[in-house]
Amino acid sequence: MPVPPHIARVISSWLGGPGASVRADRLAFADAGHGFDQFGLHPDFVAMGSSLVAPLYDRYFRVVSHGAEHIPKSGPAVLAANHSGSIPVDGAMLWTDVYRQTDPPRIPRPVADYFVSTLPVISTLFARCGVVGGSRGNARALLEAGELLMIFPEGVPGIGKHFSQRYRLQEWRQGHCELAIRHGAPVVPVGIVGAEEQMPQIARVPLPFSPIPYLPITATPLPLPVRYHIWYGEPIRLDRDYRPEDADDPEKVRAAAARVKAAVQALLDRGKKERKGIFK
Repeated sequence: MPVPPHIARVISSWLGGPGASVRADRLAFADAGHGFDQFGLHPDFVAMGSSLVAPLYDRYFRVVSHGAEHIPKSGPAVLAANHSGSIPVDGAMLWTDVYRQTDPPRIPRPVADYFVSTLPVISTLFARCGVVGGSRGNARALLEAGELLMIFPEGVPGIGKHFSQRYRLQEWRQGHCELAIRHGAPVVPVGIVGAEEQMPQIARVPLPFSPIPYLPITATPLPLPVRYHIWYGEPIRLDRDYRPEDADDPEKVRAAAARVKAAVQALLDRGKKERKGIFK
């Protein structure tokens, strides 16, 4: 059974102190009339989630944030990031980083692959922290409400890439650019450096009768304590460069997606060059 909001608030205060709930209370939150927003988000669960993730963010992965001033303070926007690491820890680190680095605080709404919504209990807890299913309708409603979407255009193939393919972007889906153009939202490219080495994948076992597409076979049983560097690039103003009707033009959408992909790759190249080592 999902945790009730008042218990989530107690847990967040126990783990993160009273400040955890105070910050969450400052979130712009559209209560749908029953304590949650229309997708199930609740500030008390945001406080609990950030408190649970804090030890990993602060002490294990020791996340360093670069260029967070590029995250829009308000209004609709899309964060488009690379995806890697065998298990999606990078999503949790990016979610936490945006929440911490923005003032007033913003919660990015991670757009999850279809199978996440089928996972018992976990799917509900994720929804309470802002995760949404990857449908066009969900994304449209969030952008129209001025929310910040968090999208990994590589999808599951990104986290499933072989170690030899690290920092090489996989097939780059274009839906995030179609959405950004249609709804007048800038796209912020994000390069996550470190996650590619956290849990080298050497093989995977397909799970055809499971909601999870495959079981990763990794060189280490747990993620290594690599240091994360999260790089935010200047917003790509698709909202200025295109008209909403351009979202129906495949060539223009393809060109916009290629532009975003190149910006993310440039951030990855810069991040790799400037870091002093995998664990530093």
